Amino acid sequence: MTTSLPTPETVHLPSSRRWAALAVLVGAVLLLAVDGTVLYLAVPSLTRELAPTATEILWIGDVYSLALAGLLVTAGNLADRFGRKKVLLIGTAAFGVASALAAFSPTAGVLVVARLLLGIAGATIMPSTLSIIRTLFTDPRERTRAVAIWSAGSGGGIALGPLVGGLLLEHYWWGSVFLINVPIVVVFLIAGAFLLPESRDPHPGRFDLLSAGLSMAAIVPLVYAVKHAVSSGIDPQVAVAAAAGVVSGVLFVRRQRRAESPLIDVTLFRNGAFSGAVLASFVAVFALMGLLFFFSQYLQLVRGFSPLQAGFAEMPATLASIVVVAAVGVVVGRLGRGRAVAAALAVAALGLALVAIAEQATQYWWLGLTLVPVGLGVGLALTLTVDSVLSAVPRDKAGSASAISETAYELGAALGIALLGSLVTLVYRANLPAAAPGEVRDSLAGAVNVLDSASELAHTAREAFTGAMQVTSLAAAAVTAVAAVIAWATIPSGKD
Repeated sequence: MTTSLPTPETVHLPSSRRWAALAVLVGAVLLLAVDGTVLYLAVPSLTRELAPTATEILWIGDVYSLALAGLLVTAGNLADRFGRKKVLLIGTAAFGVASALAAFSPTAGVLVVARLLLGIAGATIMPSTLSIIRTLFTDPRERTRAVAIWSAGSGGGIALGPLVGGLLLEHYWWGSVFLINVPIVVVFLIAGAFLLPESRDPHPGRFDLLSAGLSMAAIVPLVYAVKHAVSSGIDPQVAVAAAAGVVSGVLFVRRQRRAESPLIDVTLFRNGAFSGAVLASFVAVFALMGLLFFFSQYLQLVRGFSPLQAGFAEMPATLASIVVVAAVGVVVGRLGRGRAVAAALAVAALGLALVAIAEQATQYWWLGLTLVPVGLGVGLALTLTVDSVLSAVPRDKAGSASAISETAYELGAALGIALLGSLVTLVYRANLPAAAPGEVRDSLAGAVNVLDSASELAHTAREAFTGAMQVTSLAAAAVTAVAAVIAWATIPSGKD
């Protein structure tokens, strides 16, 4: 005889313990978000130590988010079956082990593998957090506040990553940005074991291994096709990879429509409000992550900032995204949810366009000011879209909805780095003289390592990279502006 654990609606804990448990969950999401961006400032340092190619640099950056995006739905399904707390704690322990491996990676290839393992471990953490929040907070108003704090932790972690990285790199080697995770993981495991309740789906249905494989087969080849097309041009590998991704995606959707227990309820996308909220979340992360990955390199390699100075230089976006938590209620009350999301994306788009202009400014302060609307817009959009996704569907579909939202979030991060990062590389190379050496054409970090900083070619390389950053910022602004229009048209604006 088996004993069923409580369903999310039957777990009742004292208020103080609920909010303490929320702090643990936000800490987990914060750890994942920081780890997604903390590496950016370390790229110049690890480039000197490990000598990765431009392609390896991109893989080091986006394989983490790619693994998260591909495995979130599968990991969430496993957590529903075996217990959300159990899977969360196991995944956190694995995250600590993978962090130690990344910190002491002897080669770029090993670091790519370590980042992949971090993504796999992280995928077991994120899906459980929203489910446990729904378990802890049965009152709708409390749950809305809890989701807002959860979203702020996620968005704030993206922005805090460069600052944490800067502080560590000012005093330690590049591996410290990973090693810092280990003591944090230990604290989380102890607190989580005592504070978090256990819950699972009492009737999860049959686990569909084929669907899990198809979900990965749809994402990985498509991103590979984009990366390879930019680095090596369009060739048969690109065509085969893109075709494999599209075919796998079609087969995955068809299987989900027919399955009795689908990994994703694809019928949710018929709801315009749901689709609009998912798209808004995807684009906000796409634009921010794609910009931040190379923005930190721009600050160090073009403007000559130290890692710590670069981290502080990105603080305006961090502070703006945190301020949003206090302002979100007022904004939604005045505009309504749909118009608030659209306005947030419009502000972010304006900020990205201003960043493109300010990157040529002599004084940093102009650039710092342009980061404020980026942080405000992205922070507000991320805070509202999670709640919008959950509000757009019936309560019994909230689990599937949150899995889709989290997948869009991580896929946006992976594709933002892959597409916008590839655009930076493409424009950078186009702006260089044809006779530039291979190391210079490979990346600006490579150019800095082999050139005299005062040479004419070094100056040309920095100008080429700045021009590439401007083009990429404008591209991100255009995509974000289109998403603002879609959010305005699709997400209801009934005032809360």
